[in-house]
Amino acid sequence: MKKKRSSSYFISVFLLVFLMTIVGNQAGCSSSSKKESEVIGYPQSFVELAERVKPAVVNISATKTVRVPGNPFRHFFGPQESPFGDFFGRFFGEIPDRELKQQSLGSGFIVDKEGLIITNNHVVAGANEIKVKLADGREFKAKVIGRDSKMDIALIKISSPFRDLPTLPLGDSETVQVGEWVIAVGNPFGLGNTVTQGIISATGRVIGAGPYDNFLQTDAPINPGNSGGPLVSLKGEAVGICTAIVAGGQGIGFAIPINMAKTAIPQLKEKGRVIRGWIGVTIQTITPEIAQSLGLKSEKGALVADVVPDGPAAAAGIATGDVIISFNGKEVKSFSDLSRYVAETAVGKTVPVRIVRSGKETEVKVTVAEMTEEKIAAQREGGVRKDIGIAVENITAQWQRQLGLKDRKGVVVVDVEQGSPADLAGIQVGDVIKEINRIKIGSLKDYEKVVAGVEKGKPVLFLIKREGQTFFVSITF
Repeated sequence: MKKKRSSSYFISVFLLVFLMTIVGNQAGCSSSSKKESEVIGYPQSFVELAERVKPAVVNISATKTVRVPGNPFRHFFGPQESPFGDFFGRFFGEIPDRELKQQSLGSGFIVDKEGLIITNNHVVAGANEIKVKLADGREFKAKVIGRDSKMDIALIKISSPFRDLPTLPLGDSETVQVGEWVIAVGNPFGLGNTVTQGIISATGRVIGAGPYDNFLQTDAPINPGNSGGPLVSLKGEAVGICTAIVAGGQGIGFAIPINMAKTAIPQLKEKGRVIRGWIGVTIQTITPEIAQSLGLKSEKGALVADVVPDGPAAAAGIATGDVIISFNGKEVKSFSDLSRYVAETAVGKTVPVRIVRSGKETEVKVTVAEMTEEKIAAQREGGVRKDIGIAVENITAQWQRQLGLKDRKGVVVVDVEQGSPADLAGIQVGDVIKEINRIKIGSLKDYEKVVAGVEKGKPVLFLIKREGQTFFVSITF
């Protein structure tokens, strides 16, 4: 006689079938999720993403020669020799000048199989020799094809006889959203092929690094040596170029949006420089007080502080006191937006510009001209000094906030002429000049007075403050 099965037996069978059903469903979901992920091109993990990206990221070693004076007093006291120079010479003799080699480390990434590499301009500026090392260990010598100090972008080139160089595709930085995962790949502190991960913390950041600030902010760790390396989306595309950090900050790094580089690359490749648009206006931020005084509904827009006579804006009827709220169909939220929109516009193109004048909106047509150093000089008091290649301004409250300065002593560099002595020495927009030839600089008036007395052809010692660090730079006018 068969034994009657217990109820516990049936319960066990039921649980087994139930668990198998759940596992099957989960496997189906996982398979479905995997298929969906594969369709849209996302990697399954950061491991896969890093493996895909790293071969195209390179380490850059740039070497430049710096001349160091043997008798500093004879070189750094202008046309009148200091009595300390004779004192120094009596005790130490005439020590000849000597040359020292300075080496900087950075990163970059290959954008085509011919060997074109994107990096930061400050990584290769003034370099006598550039070496590039690939992830697979191969080393190449590189040459600069083109560079732009205002945007801090450079295009360098290496040559491989095998034409088998790995490349990194360029994404669309306009579609990047806050909270999106990204990785930074580069050469921090000389530690090649380092990968860090984080998210996009903010977009459109203005940090006082130049006239076309529009940075992506990320908390993916970026350190010295990461400069020029890519900020990569989960699709495996470069959406930014790692460029700057906040001194003393943690989890705050900045990258140039890749769309800015995409517009610059063809010009750098063909002409070696970037051609920018210009309309001939000096603009400023609209403060709450200014908005109230002008009867504006908000602080959006760019206030026209001055108009260059015979410039495109003047020809279109734009006048001092006008507020530009739209350029070529794009909303102008701040003065930095307008600078960027104008610079990106093709020379010779006529575009609609909406302005507010006496509380009323109107539209004018402006034909964009090419920006040149002469036009910039006409637009700014003092302009770009041709002998050294920089333009400076007094430190305003806005510059003080942007640069995190304790006071407003000194002058801030607002423009650097490409290929000038200052550019080759590594001077950047946003640098604060504190001293010249050991003479303290408190204002623009001090700067002009000291520079006017400098003897041409001799090195001049500048004390520079940048990102909380202070250092000397020698420049020959």
